[in-house]
Amino acid sequence: MAIEVKIPQISEETDTAKVAEILVKKGDTIEKDQPVIAVETEKASVEVPSSHSGTVREIKVSEGDEVKVGDVILTLEEGEEKEDKEESEEKEQEKEKPKEKEESKKEQAEEKEKSKEAEEENKKEKPEKEEEEKKKSREEEGEEKKEKETEGRGGEVKKETEEEEKDSGVPEKPAVRRLARELGLEIEEVEGSGPGGRVTEEDVKSHTKEEKEKTSTRQKLSLPDFSKWGSTERKPLSGIRMETARRTKASWQNIPHVFQFDEADISEIEKYMEKNKEKAEEAGGNLTITAILLKIAANALQHFPKFNASIDPEKEEMILKHYIHIGIAVDTDKGLLLPVIRDVDKKSIIDLAAEITKVAEKAREGKLSPDEMKGGNFSISNLGGIGGTNFTPIIYHPQVAILGVARAKTSPVYADGEFKPREVLPLSLSYDHRLIDGAEGAKFLHWIVQALEDPYKALLGA
Repeated sequence: MAIEVKIPQISEETDTAKVAEILVKKGDTIEKDQPVIAVETEKASVEVPSSHSGTVREIKVSEGDEVKVGDVILTLEEGEEKEDKEESEEKEQEKEKPKEKEESKKEQAEEKEKSKEAEEENKKEKPEKEEEEKKKSREEEGEEKKEKETEGRGGEVKKETEEEEKDSGVPEKPAVRRLARELGLEIEEVEGSGPGGRVTEEDVKSHTKEEKEKTSTRQKLSLPDFSKWGSTERKPLSGIRMETARRTKASWQNIPHVFQFDEADISEIEKYMEKNKEKAEEAGGNLTITAILLKIAANALQHFPKFNASIDPEKEEMILKHYIHIGIAVDTDKGLLLPVIRDVDKKSIIDLAAEITKVAEKAREGKLSPDEMKGGNFSISNLGGIGGTNFTPIIYHPQVAILGVARAKTSPVYADGEFKPREVLPLSLSYDHRLIDGAEGAKFLHWIVQALEDPYKALLGA
């Protein structure tokens, strides 16, 4: 008997994926839960396991195919033992059929008897129902009469409401403000055409239409024919690259970014890392500045809870989170991934170093699950291993801040009446100006600098 193995629900947000690799071939004997193909979603590469054991009879997909939930990946031939078992079950079912027929006749007779009783009951209840319907009709007529009586006062009520709104100092009606919020507009951006400059629903809709036309005009920009000037080649963007493009574009268009810069003397931290290097290796990790920054950032988020929050613009609320999960940017062949380290505040620096090494390897091998990239409250992007003096990372929505780390350099630092060579680390902080003011951003980054320059503050969370 042939068994179909189908694409399961890959993640909560994704129903489609691209086949990246076929992991089995025709004739292979596989076990249940054994990976059979690797697919690439918008967020990660995921291995799809088999739902049954058996021998591969036919593979229904090819590398590069677009697949969706429920599509058949391959068919399996089950063993003879299972087929015999199924035949035995079928025979047993055949034996049970006469018995089932007899029970069915008995049930039908009982149903007939119940039906007769129900008909008699309905005859008794009919007069009562008719009386209830007449009563309901009379009540509805009374309601209609009341409505007509109040219609005459409608103009006066409306006038009173408008006067109250005017006296309250709020020029726009609540319905207009709600419409603006739903369309993602700030009411102050809309020019009002009503009495006294009041913004109307038509003003909001007209403003939205104008903005859409502007966006549409930008989107219609076309590319020239590059082949006129030389040889060209087209390659499809990976799902991860496309998801990164979509998210960064949306973040840049919707979040008012502010960028803060500072530098930290990490000479003492360098000594700490050198001293504890072997200890981290024994735990299965590499002790890097990222592990130190994770611990420091966790302490900073406790001191500055706004940076550990998200904004709900529709409800005009701030969502404060009582847990600390931090994403770390990992550069891979397929694009930038952001695995999340959970409960950073509850882990030691050595534990964090081991976990960073593990998730970074999984990211580069394409083995991260979608869940491993969800739930982050804050992010760290360290480009120090590549180079550069500074950069301005884009906030990862729905977070409100991200810390950028560039390459440390040896610089002359004036201390104790003389210049000394010190290791200086450039830092940049991007934050959402809707929630965080410049002064708060400066204080947050300065706290991180102080913690880097005083390792005991970082370790003790002082």
